[in-house]
Amino acid sequence: MGADHDHHPPTPAPPRVRKILIATVVPLFVATCVATLLLWPSTAPAPREAEPVPRHHGTVTRVVEEACPALPEVPDGPEVGADGPCGTVRVRVEDGPDKGREVETSIPVGPGAPKVDVGDEVILVQLADPADPAVSSYSIADQQRGRPLVWLVAAFAIAIVAFGRLRGLAALAGLAASFTILLAFILPAILDGSPPLLVAVTGAALIMFVVLYLTHGVTAQTSVAVLGTLGSLLLTGVLGTVAIAATHLTGFGSEDATALSFLDADVDLHGLLLAGIIIGSLGVLDDVTVTQAATVTELARANPALSRRQLYQAATRVGRAHIASTVNTIILAYAGASLPLLLLIVAGGRGTVEVLTSEFMAQEIVRSAIATLGLIAAVPITTGLAAIVTTAGRRATAATAEPVGPRPRTDRTEALAALAGAASSAWHGPTDHDPTVRRAAVDGADHVDPPTDLGSRRLDS
Repeated sequence: MGADHDHHPPTPAPPRVRKILIATVVPLFVATCVATLLLWPSTAPAPREAEPVPRHHGTVTRVVEEACPALPEVPDGPEVGADGPCGTVRVRVEDGPDKGREVETSIPVGPGAPKVDVGDEVILVQLADPADPAVSSYSIADQQRGRPLVWLVAAFAIAIVAFGRLRGLAALAGLAASFTILLAFILPAILDGSPPLLVAVTGAALIMFVVLYLTHGVTAQTSVAVLGTLGSLLLTGVLGTVAIAATHLTGFGSEDATALSFLDADVDLHGLLLAGIIIGSLGVLDDVTVTQAATVTELARANPALSRRQLYQAATRVGRAHIASTVNTIILAYAGASLPLLLLIVAGGRGTVEVLTSEFMAQEIVRSAIATLGLIAAVPITTGLAAIVTTAGRRATAATAEPVGPRPRTDRTEALAALAGAASSAWHGPTDHDPTVRRAAVDGADHVDPPTDLGSRRLDS
């Protein structure tokens, strides 16, 4: 999100502006809290009937590779062979009832199978024998990634705090608050059967209030960014509803959504698609609104003579450049996240129009377009509010300031006399008692050319 790079404390808003902002922001915050309480899930999501497969940590102690057995030939088909490696792996179980025991299992094979080596920390799944449940076997399911992820997150946090200092620490606290709201409220409320759109708008507003004020402080500038973000979020929700209805999207455009539909959960996939658009655009909206509010503040501080219209126009030019780069970021982010499926669609030999109008691609196009429209709307909304608040504060400050008296005007006759005296002293020598000379020296006016009559006096001499 955008940050204020100024080291000076922000100019406090006048009392009238503060009252207007408080009267606007506080009711919105209260309404968000009330909606959160009403939508809060009554119970935690119930576990599914199928018991989870026991998973344990293990450490690879030995890997024995051997030649893979030949596969039977397929008539009139491509040559099929086993893609190695084949062999056995010995793993020491690190937890559970068999802790300390070494078990032997096959080397994982197939697409996406983890590659193991001696010393690797892996995840084991314990499979019971259907004929004799007392007998179980182990197989390698995945690599343990906890330790590398911990180091990566630690480096991430250290870099943010080292660069941002207190502001970076506040940003980390805001990030933790965002994940807490997402995991404790938004996801459980959707699984509980609440309308995903309403939950997403409420959760996004709650994240916005907490993160912006925690990161940037309780100031008029932050309040302007909050109002701009909230207005853009509501517009994004309206546009998303219209676009999804117009394109007849069902929400089944991905394998994850299809798998979710088989769960015993009352989840509206149509609304879930719209909720994803709102939550996904929140972070970029915060960045744009905070940047625009800070831009107006800095422009007004650098040139207090700028009018409200000039502030709006100058900050809007900055917003255009920001939007131009952000739009590309949004499109590439969606494309990067869906790259494997895009390759699969293109490799299928389908026509370009057919690919673009498919459920999956139409869903991604709608996501990108609606998020971009929300960003574009955020620039004029936030910039206009910031210009109004900034100029109102400036007018209030000017009204309460003491009037400055007019500058004293110089007597023209006295100035000319001083010039004449200075020129005369240049030819005949100065006299210390001559007040004209002293006045000319004080006024610093001896650099002006002498009158023409003095020049004629020199010629006569």
